[in-house]
Amino acid sequence: MRKLFTIIALMLMGASAQTQNFTTRYEKTDGRETATYAEVIQYYRQLATRYPQSLKMITVGTTDAGFPLHLVICSPTQDFDFNSLHRKNKRIILINNGIHPGEPDGIDASMMLLRDIAQGKTKLPDNIVLAVIPVYNIGGMLNRSAYYRVDQNGPDAFGSRGNGQNLDLNRDFIKTDSKNALAFQQIYHLTDPDVFIDNHVSNGADYQHIITLLSTQYNKLGGPMGEFLHNTFEPGLYQLMKAKGYDLVPYVNHFDETPDSGWVEFSDVPRYSSGYTTLFHTFGFVPETHMLKPYPQRVKATYALMESFIRFTSEHSAAIKQLRDQTKQSVLTQKSFPLSWKFDMTKYSLITFKGFTSGHKPSNISGLPRLYYDRNKPYEKQVKFYNYANAENYVDKPQAYVIPQGWWTVIDLLKNNRVQMQRLQKDTTVYVEVYHIADFKTYPRPFEKHYLHTDIKVTSSKDSIHFRSGDYYIPMNQTANRFLMETLEPAAGDSYFAWNFFDAILGQKEGYSPYVFEDTGAEYLKNHPELQTALNKKKASDTAFANSASAQLGFIYKNTPYAEPEYMRYPVYRVL
Repeated sequence: MRKLFTIIALMLMGASAQTQNFTTRYEKTDGRETATYAEVIQYYRQLATRYPQSLKMITVGTTDAGFPLHLVICSPTQDFDFNSLHRKNKRIILINNGIHPGEPDGIDASMMLLRDIAQGKTKLPDNIVLAVIPVYNIGGMLNRSAYYRVDQNGPDAFGSRGNGQNLDLNRDFIKTDSKNALAFQQIYHLTDPDVFIDNHVSNGADYQHIITLLSTQYNKLGGPMGEFLHNTFEPGLYQLMKAKGYDLVPYVNHFDETPDSGWVEFSDVPRYSSGYTTLFHTFGFVPETHMLKPYPQRVKATYALMESFIRFTSEHSAAIKQLRDQTKQSVLTQKSFPLSWKFDMTKYSLITFKGFTSGHKPSNISGLPRLYYDRNKPYEKQVKFYNYANAENYVDKPQAYVIPQGWWTVIDLLKNNRVQMQRLQKDTTVYVEVYHIADFKTYPRPFEKHYLHTDIKVTSSKDSIHFRSGDYYIPMNQTANRFLMETLEPAAGDSYFAWNFFDAILGQKEGYSPYVFEDTGAEYLKNHPELQTALNKKKASDTAFANSASAQLGFIYKNTPYAEPEYMRYPVYRVL
């Protein structure tokens, strides 16, 4: 009898699984509302329980809101181990939702997509595995209101841009001030995705396009991967979306009053999600639906684009794997790396842009002219898209970097990104290249918790530096080479130096009393005529210096062994 009851119970569970349609809040309200955070997690928990053959939800790390970061894995072969999946030649697509919870299109679209796959309404190709972060910015999503993003057309209420620390998480992928970013890095390296999608909603001009696409800048991705992205991947997505009734256009990154004359491609530096994934040789994309389109249109477009990513990745699986493997191998022996890129404003592509005629009329507030778009006057024309970037500031790769263990905040971030490191087993003196910070500018106001440094200039010299047992030796024969170059070379725009991790070296700790050092300095000059010669030369060429006793005393001090060696000396050393 017990066996009969068990069979009946299993049959009822199976029948319930077949009849349960897991209707989302978005669907129940005809697209007026988006799910809350609790509803999203409960939905996926129940979905994974009903369909364990294709879905599994795990947690990785935690977030600034105190909740863990969830990852939903959709694998048609019931294999949820990423090492195993890579060995089986599966292509991994990592989808991030809700980095800005006021842009919830991807949250609702992903809930429906994974449900439809689990229930067999949509087939996931056997060579594709989806890894979906249901909500990345949990703190922002919990801060729900109807009044954020005042310009956006629905849904009725949604979360805020700032996370539990009021950080914009799409500026945090290198500096990693948030627990969210720490957990994301762990998810990224766990999955090692072939394709990364970060779903967003755009601000800015009014136009006809429902959805735009920001891709990793192909020149920055570089090499065969960059060529494939530019010549095959992007055109393929555009064709697939066209067949679904959507006219994709590159993210409208215009700086003039309107985009009518074209725009420059967005520069996704490593602080952004797609810029971060570029450092580890992943095809990165940021879909941006248009804020003024009705919410149902935006969600459907996001769903359609994710379907297009799945199809393209499946059909080009072999090429994508070959390109990533080739790039990971070539970066091991690459001799130099560019630290910046500049767009060539003499080169451009022509793209078909569907806009609305704009004009000016008196403001009801000020009475002065204000911009408006006339949706009764649509137009279609070719506009210039400046998408050619030239690499600049090449730096030769060292054999290794050495970082003293005291700089543990940086070391911990390198570990979180699975950088290979060795600890010195004994006190060791190493002949290295040493940087000194020669000049830099600093933002006058804080930017995402930091006073960012820019226009960084360094001088270099060779020296024998004594390192202690336990300091870190980082060999430069690993697939993380590009990440290491762009975070550890101080002149890189998103380096750890630029983000203030090494600011302690910018403050002098030792000094002198002028009336005492006058005698010490004079005695040193007497015994070092080459310094006296240098002093005389500088006085002859610099009138202000010649008339300043303190400047001359400071010059002598800086060129003696009494000067503090750590002052302005960058504490990441290059083994050549």
